[in-house]
This record gives sequence, C-alpha cells and structure tokens, in this order.
Amino acid sequence: MKTVNSLSGGKTSSYIAANYPADYDVFSLVRIEDENCRFKDEKIRKEVEDRIQAPFIATAEDDTIIYTMLDLEQFIGRPITWTTGETFEQIIKNHGGYLPNKMARYCTTDLKTMPILYWIYDTIKEPVKMRFGFRANETNRANKMLEKVDEEGFTTVKATFSKLKDGRNSWQTVRYCKPDFPLIDDNIYKDNIENYWKDKEVRFAYLNNCVGCHWRSPLLLKHMSDKLPEKIKWFADQETDSARWRSDCRYQDVIKWKSQLELFDDDFNECDSGYCGL
Repeated sequence: MKTVNSLSGGKTSSYIAANYPADYDVFSLVRIEDENCRFKDEKIRKEVEDRIQAPFIATAEDDTIIYTMLDLEQFIGRPITWTTGETFEQIIKNHGGYLPNKMARYCTTDLKTMPILYWIYDTIKEPVKMRFGFRANETNRANKMLEKVDEEGFTTVKATFSKLKDGRNSWQTVRYCKPDFPLIDDNIYKDNIENYWKDKEVRFAYLNNCVGCHWRSPLLLKHMSDKLPEKIKWFADQETDSARWRSDCRYQDVIKWKSQLELFDDDFNECDSGYCGL
C-alpha cells in the first residue's frame, strides 16, 4: 500500500513531510475567482497554474501558503503534488447557494478531501495509507476519525466517477485511505514542532486554513479583516439574506466593528481557527 502525506501548508503537516518521507506528498489548493484578491506575484501565479493545470486567480487562504509549499518542496527534496477541485464559488453554487457552516462543513470535503481522493484514484488507483497531522495531545480527534472507518480500517466517502444515461452523477461509496497518525505514535507535541521550524527556511502564514473560516471567532475574523481586508470582503460578499457562514453574526457587520482594544497576533492561536490548516 502506498503512503501519502496530506499537506495543508501548516507547520504540523509540514513537519510530517520533513520527518516521515512518503511515496507521495499531496496538497489541495483552495481557489476563488475574485480579482480583488488576485495573487500578486505573476510569475509564481503562473507556476501554480502549471502545477494544478487549472486557472488560478486567488486563494481563500493567506497567500503565504503558496510560498510555504514551494519552500517546503525545496526543503524536503521531494516533489509535492498540487491538486485542486472546483473554485469555492462553484461549490457554493453546487450546494444551491447554501454556505458551509458548523452544521454542514462541506467546504473541507469539496475543497480538500475530494480533490485528493480523485487524484489518488487517477494516479495510484487504489486506497492509500494517509498520514494526518494530529499531535500527541489530539488523540480524541484521531479516535473520532477511527470510529468512522470500515471493518478493515479504511475511511470511506461517496464519490462519482461517471454519469448515468440521463446525465445525473453516478455516486458510489469508495475506500479513501487508511488513516495513520505518526505524531501521536511518536509523542510529538506542538512545542516540538515549533522548535523544529525555528531555524528553517520555510515561510509559514500567521494562521492557516481559509482566512474567513466560519470556525474562527468573530473577534479573530475582525483581526483578519484588518490584516487581509480583501479576503474577508470576499467571504462577506458570499452572504445573502438567507445564506450565512455563522448564525451569530454577519461578516459585513464584523468588518465594520470598531475595535475597543488593539488586537495582536499573539492574542490568537490555531485553536481559534478550525483544523483544516494544521
């Protein structure tokens, strides 16, 4: 069985790539179509298009993630495979304009899991052992994943590889991967990972995963709107009267907040930010 390191651009999955060589290292890029968020380095933007074989205007994540993956590839001395699904705008349309939220987190599935699944079945043509960046204090997360595996230890997902005669997608349940958690096995904690990257020439974003992730607290969203206003505006622009990322606030309102205190990067951490980008 082939091994795959699932990379997000965060320090934890990058640590796995650096210390646990696999048959493949794979990264799924989240794309958006907003010209206001256009990736500014035109040469690198075109290189990304060559890697994903699809148009690349912008990403819903911090642009630093692009440099992270390029730096990491040089650091580990192995090629990193880039893949991508449909743009974020298109998957929202696919779901009838209903935005992902804490009750329906389809963004992770459609933007991260499925592109890697399709790459696996196109390239390797069978399920793989996939390493996930759950650290030694995150056994609960690993156990939740393992609770969902089938009788032989494989995670399964619904996927479509063909269409029916009437044009509808033909869905089937397929084996995706056998989860593996090397950091739990080897008792690796966050401080081990932070110390490892201190003197390495790999650039990392302040926080990973989507800038306007609905798991982020409103206070952090306000902080991100000050740091990356175009990205947060994109998230705000997706909301309508009937479609919202969160039930407790609108992003347009968060953007307009007047901060009652000065917020600093150290006031937040990845626990405020969801788990797509570890």
